[in-house]
Amino acid sequence: MNFRKFLFIVLFFNIILLSSCEELFGTPIENEIFGYVRNEEGPIQDAVVRIQATELFSITNELGYFQITDQDYDHTVIVTAWSEGHYIGWVETAPASFPVVINLSKYSTADNLNYNWSPDEGGLGSLGCAECHPAYDEWLGDAHSQSAVNERFLTMYAGTDVLGNQSPETEYGFNRDYGSYQLRPDKNLPYYGPGYKLDFPESAGNCSACHVPAQAAYPGKEYTSDPNQAEGIEEEGIFCNFCHKIGEVKLDPQTDLPQPNMPGVLSIQLYRPPDNGEELFLGNFDDVIGPDSYSSIYEQSAYCAPCHSATFWDETVYNSYGEWVESAYNDPKDGQTCQECHMPAVDYKYFVYPDQGGVQRDPQKISNHNMTGYMEDTLMENAVTLSADVEIVENQLGLTVSVVNDQTGHAVPTGHPLRQVILLVETRDNTDQILDLVEGSTIPFYGGVGDPARGYYAGQPGKIYMKVLQEIWTEVYPSGAYWNPTRLLSDNRLKPFIADHSSFSFELADAESVNITVRLLFRRATKELMDRKGWDVPDILMEEVKFSLDV
Repeated sequence: MNFRKFLFIVLFFNIILLSSCEELFGTPIENEIFGYVRNEEGPIQDAVVRIQATELFSITNELGYFQITDQDYDHTVIVTAWSEGHYIGWVETAPASFPVVINLSKYSTADNLNYNWSPDEGGLGSLGCAECHPAYDEWLGDAHSQSAVNERFLTMYAGTDVLGNQSPETEYGFNRDYGSYQLRPDKNLPYYGPGYKLDFPESAGNCSACHVPAQAAYPGKEYTSDPNQAEGIEEEGIFCNFCHKIGEVKLDPQTDLPQPNMPGVLSIQLYRPPDNGEELFLGNFDDVIGPDSYSSIYEQSAYCAPCHSATFWDETVYNSYGEWVESAYNDPKDGQTCQECHMPAVDYKYFVYPDQGGVQRDPQKISNHNMTGYMEDTLMENAVTLSADVEIVENQLGLTVSVVNDQTGHAVPTGHPLRQVILLVETRDNTDQILDLVEGSTIPFYGGVGDPARGYYAGQPGKIYMKVLQEIWTEVYPSGAYWNPTRLLSDNRLKPFIADHSSFSFELADAESVNITVRLLFRRATKELMDRKGWDVPDILMEEVKFSLDV
């Protein structure tokens, strides 16, 4: 074929295409960008075509055709296109009288088990993301980056304290009807708290499925990966490349929850690209130039489900995602996703640094990767609302305390069953003497037996909001050793939009005035366990009400 004939065929094709488009959409106008999106199989319908980092977009028709019209765009712009299962494509163009063509290529959804999480020779891991993304520094301060090296996790796994002292291995009794059963720890021996490896020394368990996913994300490795053996990028816990390789989340269609005993990578389908293929990063932008693609799962709470909902031995142990599912926050119209609360908008305008090619974006579209949770005081201080009313009847002070979970899409506290929210009530007279409690609840033993000035609140006026699990074999409670069979003993945690009211009466005696302090404290675990393990984690003051009155 000679060159003139080739040009004639190309011109003829464009005329036919333009005629078809005009028939469907009308004649292209000035300052309009139009054209079509295709892959190796032909035109792509329902592709999203966007002027990069703007809300100007179009959806392709059955011919793959699109039109974007805006009179302000009379200069060169980047136009991107995305379709499900394809890398994002792009062209640089200006409004023109001829159509542009954006070619898309499909990415592989067959997970590559030979994929190297940290392919660079220096083994930089997530540090390789720092050059381009402000989100790296946010992730560094987040609990996800510490999931594999968190001392509370590792000491609970190993059965040690933070100094490495180990509790004795679990001993078992035998019953002719039931076989072997676990015995309580011997109080005459040094004891540093429970540990998975004490109870199951021959098994690694599936803890790495959530905490060390790079170690466990292989068939069979989910139950053979020891967190204490993590090395290299595995020690980065839940890191950038892992999160942005999640292609699907596998949930039970009947419950909308992960299947029982299927935490973390067991309920995730990764899209690790082939060895000889192009890299792939999935996220919540449909206009990023690079080996990137958009996935709606990154904007759905279901993305969080695999590691934030789990059932062991038929007992639902932690279920932040399931609690959200059952709350009003799950309303598609008026609710909020996990990401909207825990990955709020940032106060800067670049998803990628400008000197690395980043374009200015609406900050409301950029998610903070600090992923605020129990490590964030501000979030805890705004989780619930505390109020108190007082009255004096005869020679007694009556106090009604109300706590309402009005700003959180799950129970408070949520997650690990050892977490506590402590309601602490203190009343003193004008001589600074504590008033005697006449009626009302007191904090149970798991609030800590000892000096209240040092955080041991058992016996003090108040209560603990907590999910209390009891081990079936040993009857120990509250238990965080949920790798053993447990039963739900009680659960009085604060559910979304449901107020809890507590009443107290105190003897006034000869008091002339009274000072009242009501506090709501978050504590990560029972005081006894924290002491045994050596966890030095201060309580977080969530809410406080103070007032004084003359008697």
